[in-house]
Amino acid sequence: MAAITIQNLVKKYGDGFPAVNDVSIDIADGEFMILVGPSGCGKSTLLRMIVGLEDITSGDLKIGDRRVNDLAPRDRNLAMVFQNYALYPHLTVYENIAFPLRLAKMSDSEVDKLVKDAAGTLELEEHLQRKPGNLSGGQRQRVAMGRAIVRQADAFLFDEPLSNLDAKLRGQMRTEIARLQKRLGITTVYVTHDQTEAMTLGDRVAVLKRGVLQQLATPRELYDNPGNLFVAGFIGSPPMNFLPVEVSGTSAKLPFGSVELPADKAAKVEGRGLLIAGIRPENFEDASLVDEAESGSTFQAHVEVVEWLGNETYAYIPFEAPPEVEQQLRQLEKDLDGESLRTQLVITLDGASRIKEGETAEIAIDARKMHIFDPATGENLTVDREHAGRIGEEQVAAPA
Repeated sequence: MAAITIQNLVKKYGDGFPAVNDVSIDIADGEFMILVGPSGCGKSTLLRMIVGLEDITSGDLKIGDRRVNDLAPRDRNLAMVFQNYALYPHLTVYENIAFPLRLAKMSDSEVDKLVKDAAGTLELEEHLQRKPGNLSGGQRQRVAMGRAIVRQADAFLFDEPLSNLDAKLRGQMRTEIARLQKRLGITTVYVTHDQTEAMTLGDRVAVLKRGVLQQLATPRELYDNPGNLFVAGFIGSPPMNFLPVEVSGTSAKLPFGSVELPADKAAKVEGRGLLIAGIRPENFEDASLVDEAESGSTFQAHVEVVEWLGNETYAYIPFEAPPEVEQQLRQLEKDLDGESLRTQLVITLDGASRIKEGETAEIAIDARKMHIFDPATGENLTVDREHAGRIGEEQVAAPA
């Protein structure tokens, strides 16, 4: 096992486009690091640079104490698990797992011990003589992981390993990967575009956009203290709501009325004109279900659509936003691969709520958890930097 140090790494292709642009990440020995972001953000390119499948334009890459910029993949002692499994269809499960050991010319007894140990860890003992074509998607993925385990590598690298599986199987495999990584204690770098995988698996998460590191933090830090509009919009499901807001004193004027902000938060943005408020759907509630002493600020709004899911209810409330806010949200939608951020408020209510479509409802809001962003740069003006990990220098660009 070994730490991985990424220092000012840059990858430019022939046209000069920086697919990875000055990224620095220190991955501790035994840490589970997630690289996350939408398509084209540079996460897979960065992973391929670590394993040696992409050349490094500039910067330094170290595995342990070794600088490995110019080492071939076979000399870096890393094990990679691909999205498409990369199994040999004509070989049995046993021989697929044993393949890297055969290349290393290990004795049959050593191969047999390592393969059976890996199969036991992954619950594949009864499948060792089967061919990959006769296995389920989850079983094939476990075979690919077994081949990585027997390598006794310094680190595991996963390139979107669950994207070919159905939703139920993805959940099961997430649990298996997390359990395996903790048991082995091996340094792991995992690429995904799925923020649910990022939040549930990683010790820390690196959020990338257009090749630039936006924020590096624990999942909880990303959720509670997103550094900019991009991170705020990417992390969380349903995504954070973004609304126009103006702050005067401690009063924040929203499209539905005014709510009271904590004094320390209001002081950071008071008098700055039109800004963007970010509020997560779960920071709202049906006011009738909240004790009056705990209800905080409330407002009344027309509910257009209600979706009851049993344990919770989604309510959709339309609103109008000025052009400068709409422009920023349209740009953010593009950055997030088309994630809808239309001018409607999405709120998550307790399943016991009796709010109906077409009625005016009283909604409670926890304004303490409101974030406020600069519409020109996307910077979170109210972020708690002490608990936000490392925030990248580049913020969301202003719309053209």
